[in-house]
Amino acid sequence: MKTPAAAAPTTPGLHVACLCAAWCRLCDDYMTAFERVTLALRSQHPGLQTHWIDIEDEAELLGEFDVETFPTLVVVVGDELRFAGPLAPQPETLQRVLATVLATPQPGPPAPPEVLAFARRLRLRVA
Repeated sequence: MKTPAAAAPTTPGLHVACLCAAWCRLCDDYMTAFERVTLALRSQHPGLQTHWIDIEDEAELLGEFDVETFPTLVVVVGDELRFAGPLAPQPETLQRVLATVLATPQPGPPAPPEVLAFARRLRLRVA
């Protein structure tokens, strides 16, 4: 009798969003790193949904969340905001932040209401 292969664990409702702007040359360069790092995470988190969000094109999604520094990363797991803030634009920094956030079972520090509202809208977004 054949034993079924172990399924990769899933993290329910895992959303990783990078907030940038089309006019930001730094974001242009960072997009490849974001895609590479998050693609590598899919083997450990098959339910991962990634979002590259242009803050001007998707202003309605952002609502009152005022992004001042690029890139800004937002990580939502289930109903919890785990991380929201600017990030140094290096792939190693993104890997480190995501590894820490995903290994920590509790939510991040309290966030302003506009950030929480954005996270709620992000969870409801169809990828």
